[in-house]
Amino acid sequence: MTDDFNNNFPPYTDIKTNTKNTEIGLSLASLREKAIQQIRSNLRPGQQQMADWQGGPLGVSAVPGAGKSYGMAAAAALAIARYQLHSNRQLIVVTFTRSAASNIKTKIRKHLKELSLPQGSFIVHTLHGLALSIAIRHPELSELDLENTTLILPTPSSRITRTCVENWIANNPRHYQLLIEGVQFDGEETERLRRQSVLRTEVLPQLAWKAIQQAKSSGLKPEDLWQLRDKINDHYQVVTIAANLYQTYQEILRENQLIDYDEMILAALRVLENEGARKMWQNQVFAVFEDEAQDSTPLQTKLLKKLANSSENDDDISENNGISQEQKLSQLNNLNLMRVGDPNQAINSTFTPADPIDFRQFCEDCEQLNKLATMEQAGRSCQKIIDAANFVLKWVNNSELTGIEKPFRDQNIHPANDNPSATGGGLEIYEPRDIYQTLELMGKRIINLFKENPDGNFAVLVRENKQGKFITDTFSNPGKYGIDIDLGKQNISIHDVSQGARHSQIPAEILALMQFIDRPHSPDYLKSALKVLGDRHLIPKQDYNVFASQPEQFLYPGPLDPYQSEKVRKCRDFCRGLLRAKSELPLYQLISFLALALNYQQSDLATADKLAERVAKQTFDNSSMNSILEVLSEIVGSERFEPVEVDEDAEKNYTRPQQLTIITMHKAKGLDWDYVFLPFLHENIIPGNLRVLPQVNFLGEFDLAEVARAQIRASLQGQDLPDISTAWKQAGYLKTAEEFRLLYVAMTRAKRLLWMSAAKLAPFTWNKPDSLQEQKPCPVLPVLKTEFPDSFR
Repeated sequence: MTDDFNNNFPPYTDIKTNTKNTEIGLSLASLREKAIQQIRSNLRPGQQQMADWQGGPLGVSAVPGAGKSYGMAAAAALAIARYQLHSNRQLIVVTFTRSAASNIKTKIRKHLKELSLPQGSFIVHTLHGLALSIAIRHPELSELDLENTTLILPTPSSRITRTCVENWIANNPRHYQLLIEGVQFDGEETERLRRQSVLRTEVLPQLAWKAIQQAKSSGLKPEDLWQLRDKINDHYQVVTIAANLYQTYQEILRENQLIDYDEMILAALRVLENEGARKMWQNQVFAVFEDEAQDSTPLQTKLLKKLANSSENDDDISENNGISQEQKLSQLNNLNLMRVGDPNQAINSTFTPADPIDFRQFCEDCEQLNKLATMEQAGRSCQKIIDAANFVLKWVNNSELTGIEKPFRDQNIHPANDNPSATGGGLEIYEPRDIYQTLELMGKRIINLFKENPDGNFAVLVRENKQGKFITDTFSNPGKYGIDIDLGKQNISIHDVSQGARHSQIPAEILALMQFIDRPHSPDYLKSALKVLGDRHLIPKQDYNVFASQPEQFLYPGPLDPYQSEKVRKCRDFCRGLLRAKSELPLYQLISFLALALNYQQSDLATADKLAERVAKQTFDNSSMNSILEVLSEIVGSERFEPVEVDEDAEKNYTRPQQLTIITMHKAKGLDWDYVFLPFLHENIIPGNLRVLPQVNFLGEFDLAEVARAQIRASLQGQDLPDISTAWKQAGYLKTAEEFRLLYVAMTRAKRLLWMSAAKLAPFTWNKPDSLQEQKPCPVLPVLKTEFPDSFR
């Protein structure tokens, strides 16, 4: 490897005399070689396999805590050095989130500085950021007009989804009648109306949302779904409904100049379909390194393969399911593509169409080419936690709980040389009487651990936000439910991450204040505005119902009205300040003004600016207050409005010492803590099951949306399309497999102690935490108790 590096570095040239200074050139090469060897020597064996990449494809399957991102950053820097990359011949690094992109960019820059290499030799993107950069560079090819289009993130309740549903109902009355009749119908009019309501507001919107998302992110068009209908004959023709809804959805996007996130990827692919543009990008992109590859959709993977293709032949592997394995491997060998991930940490298919089977297949294909690296050493957790995680992986894979689905890739975690020591044996398993005793035991253990290690960090990982709210509420109010645990006395602060999640909170707050400004004498709008201001600690907390009952008297008291206290006057003056803004500012500046008035921090201000821009674009032809309120109401009521991430160190807020972080298992991925607590591990939560709500069981014991996803997935894998019953069963297995992967992720967040429990009495639903009944533990817990009897308390 040393010769390869040295041969690629030219000797130093003195520009003034145009003579080669061999001595200086050798000196520079020698210093750089030492830096290269230093970077490589600091890597673990699996990371060194990445660092030794010499072109072509490379699949990297890594265990939790193996240092994927650090290894990729080092591999990127060494590839830049090896191939003398520069601004016109760059390495593209792609990762899943903006915060991860920022993190890996910092690491690569640090290594390049050590190597005295230029910083312009690489670019780090999220997948959508990469697609957007390609699309906007070729607007005539991408057909993407950002000046006149609006990016949306539809939900089942969005106006677009509702319009698709109403359009299908109007154009397919006989098919709609078939759904109304379901498995049995006596023709009673009240029941007919009820079923119509359920279909319109629940069943069909969910079907549209999930089927469109699954199909579009997999690269399927509406016509592809139309073709599938001939391959299956089910009673409800689910795929046919999905195809119709998808076609209408695409028409609405075009007519209203809207795009979704998949449209960004499709726009970039349209550019790369042009031979000239494709060659230009392929000449500029030397290779593509992808992190968190298990979370990519087929459409996103297709884009990366196009860019990484070094062959003159632009055949796309992902679209050639009919070709032989030999041809497939031959095409794969033409890709300068490193994909790094952990299929065992694929936990996003609940929210996205990402399927771990895709990355797992990539790794298997790379293995046939002898191009698979495994990163099995991890220095995060103590030995007992590693043993428990490895046991769960094997036990679940060998169980029949997931049917034909295999949740995990067979891959053990092995300790590195510097793993932390265990606290309390490393693993503690409890079986409390009820959820209240769970919190009592957990609180006491946290306090004792904090006394032993005040600088340690603590986290409680929950499956649902409602569980986190219950824990926060109990620990924040000592004595509640008879639990006398006061973390505050021990100087332990509580950080409930769910309470800070502001995906739709900012639009909702802005809407509440705008409605008040528009109609200040409305009791409801005044109360909503006061609640927002109170929650933001901008006015004193008190009973706002008194003010809202008489808005005129509160806002503009006369000489005969009751005396207002100092607290009341503070509330009144703040509200009147907001009202003055309407007369002093143009309407298009109100959102930005309110963001400042609400004392938003940097990320929230950026999100408010994004919201203001969106509203301005949608009300360009009619910028009245009514139009603004209508757009805001639509965003709040039916869309997931993505916040702008500005704080690059936001994740550090989750792992601060002297803090108990309460966070969901999904949100915890990528983080770690010294002490991790997993309460409420019950079978009805993990793995849970796919349930059919009582109001929709007239269709049968299945969910049409999940059936559609399972059928589309089967078609993508080249399988025969399952009937409704089989598809529903497969959907259940997929959910169970993902839930076990989620538990595995949660377990591997712990460094020194993993605390697990399942109370005998717990709520069936956390919407009613006080309604306790006997609950079975997660199936993993009893076998863990048997395997590690010394860990059971």
